[in-house]
Amino acid sequence: MDYDVTKLLWDTTILYPAPDSPELEDDFRRGREEAARFREQYRGKVTDLDAQRLHAALVEYESLEELLAKPQLYAYLLFAADSENSANKRLSQRASEFGNEMSRELLFFDLEIIQLPDDRFAALAASPELTGYRHHLESVRKFRPHTLTEREESLLKLKNLTGVEAFTRLFDELSASLRFTMELEGEEREMTGEELLGLLHHPDAGVRERAFSIFLQRHEEHGIVYSSVFNNAALDHRQELELRNYSHPMEPTNLGNDIPAEVIDRMMNVTEANYPLAQEYFRLKAKLLGLPRLKNSDIYAPVGETARSFTFDEAKGLVLDAYAGFDRDFHDIAEAFFTERRIDALPRPGKSGGAFCMGMTPHMAPYVLLNFTNNLRDVATIAHELGHGIHFVLSQAQTMVNYHAPLPLAETASVFGEMCLTRMLLEKETDKSVKVALLCAKIEDIIATTFRQNVLTRFEERLHLERKEGLLTAERIGELWWEENGKLYGDSVEMIPPYRWGWSYISHFIHARFYCYSYVFAELLVLSLYRKYLEEGALFIPVYKEILTSGCSKSPTDTVAPAGIDLNDPDFWQKGYDFLKELIEELKGLV
Repeated sequence: MDYDVTKLLWDTTILYPAPDSPELEDDFRRGREEAARFREQYRGKVTDLDAQRLHAALVEYESLEELLAKPQLYAYLLFAADSENSANKRLSQRASEFGNEMSRELLFFDLEIIQLPDDRFAALAASPELTGYRHHLESVRKFRPHTLTEREESLLKLKNLTGVEAFTRLFDELSASLRFTMELEGEEREMTGEELLGLLHHPDAGVRERAFSIFLQRHEEHGIVYSSVFNNAALDHRQELELRNYSHPMEPTNLGNDIPAEVIDRMMNVTEANYPLAQEYFRLKAKLLGLPRLKNSDIYAPVGETARSFTFDEAKGLVLDAYAGFDRDFHDIAEAFFTERRIDALPRPGKSGGAFCMGMTPHMAPYVLLNFTNNLRDVATIAHELGHGIHFVLSQAQTMVNYHAPLPLAETASVFGEMCLTRMLLEKETDKSVKVALLCAKIEDIIATTFRQNVLTRFEERLHLERKEGLLTAERIGELWWEENGKLYGDSVEMIPPYRWGWSYISHFIHARFYCYSYVFAELLVLSLYRKYLEEGALFIPVYKEILTSGCSKSPTDTVAPAGIDLNDPDFWQKGYDFLKELIEELKGLV
C-alpha cells in the first residue's frame, strides 16, 4: 500500500493518552468508588422508590454505566488492534476482570426491578416520569422466570472469568496469532488470515482454492483447541439453560431480541425454501466463469471489472459519495470517522480478523476496525461498517440503557449502506460487462447475508442440541457443518475437503450466540426498506432516520411500524427473496 500508513490506523488517544496514563487509572478507581456508592444508596431499597426517585436512580445508573464502559472499551480496541502486545493483553484481562466485578456489584438493581410485584410495577411503568424508560424496564422483567438469586447470579458471573470468557479469549488470541505461508506469483509470502481470505477474490481459480485450503488446514492443525473451545462454549450454554429453565438454546437470544420464536422460525423456514434460488445463481456464475461447476472457493471469484484493485482513498471516496447521494447528514457522520481517525484498516499480525464497528456510549464516538485488502468486497465492507457507525451516532439521541439497537435491527443501517453503494455504482456505470460484475457482487452479498447466515444459525443450533448428549469430536462438528452447507449448495457447488473446518474460524459462534440470524433479519428487512425508498424518495428519509434514532427504546416490531412494515406478516420474508429473484433475472437479461 503506497500511502500514508497513519491514515489506516485509528487514534485511541481520543479516549486515553496511553494504556499507562493516569487518566485511565483514575477511571478504574472512580468506577469502583461510584459503583460502591450506588450499591450503598439503592441496594434493598428499589421496591420502595416512587416514580420520581426511580427515575433519578436510573439516570445515576446510566451515568455510572458510561463511566465503567470507557476503560473496558478502550482496552478492547487496543487488544483488537494488536493482541500480541503484552501491555494490551494485560490491560484487556484487567478490564475484563474489572467489568465482571462491576457487573456483580450492580446486578442487584435489575434483580430488584424484576422482583417488583406486578401491580406495583404496572403503576410505576404507567407514570409519565418513566415514559422514556418504560420499554427498558419491561425488557428487564421479561427475564423474571429465568432469573436466579443475587448470590447465584454473582457466582455465575464470577465463574465466567475462568470459564466461557477464558475460552473466548483463548479463541481470539489463537486466531490472531496464526501465520500463513503461500507461494504467489513465484514468491513465497507470509500472510495474515485476512490477507489469505482476500485471495478468494483472486481471478485465478487455483490461487483461490490453494489460499482457502491453506487457511483451513492451518485451523485443522489446532483442531484440538478449536473443538475444545466450541465444546466448552456449548456445554456452558447448556448448563445455564438448565439453571434458568429455558427450553431451547435460542430462547435467551430471542427473548433478549424481543422477537417471538415463531417469527424467527418462519423467517428461517422461508429462507430454506428459497435455497434453490441461490443454487440457480451458482450455476449461472459457473457459466460466467467458464467452469463446469463452482467449488466453494469460487463463490466470490471476480467477474470482469470486480477483479480490479482499489486504493483506500478510492474506496473512501466511493463510500462517502454513496452516503452523500442518500443524505448529507449520513455523509458527514461517515466522513468524521476518517477525519477523526476512528478507523483502523491495515491488516497486520496480531490484529483481529474480519471487521466491526464498536458502538461506545451516547457520549463517545464509535470506532471501526477493517482489514482492507484492496478489492471490491472491502469497499462494500467499509460501507457496511460505516452504516453501523451512522446508526450508533444517530442512536446517541437515546440514553445509555436505550442506546444499543436490539440485534435484529443492529445490521439495518450497515446493509442499507451497502445497498446504496451498489445502486450508485450501477447507476454510474455504462459498460454492460461492469454492470454484470456489480450485480454479481450484490447478489453474492445478499446470498452471504441471508442463506449463508441461515446455514450458520442451523449449524449452531444443531451444535448446541447435540452437545446436550455429550462431547462432540472435531469430526462430528465438521459433519454437522458439512451437512448444513450441503443443504444450501445442493449439487450446484462442490465443497473442497478442507472446508470441514469452515466452522472453526467464525467468531460469532463464540462471542454472541445465535447472532447470525440477525443478518438474515436485517437483509430481508433492508430489501423492503430500500424498496420503499425507491418508491417514496426523500419522503422516506425522515422515517428511516427515526428507525435508526430509536436505539432500543422500542421493540423491533414497534420500531419499524412507522415504515409500514409488519414483522408478523407471513408473506413479509418472502418479499425479500422475490427482490433477490428480480436481481437474478436482471443479471440474466444482461448476460
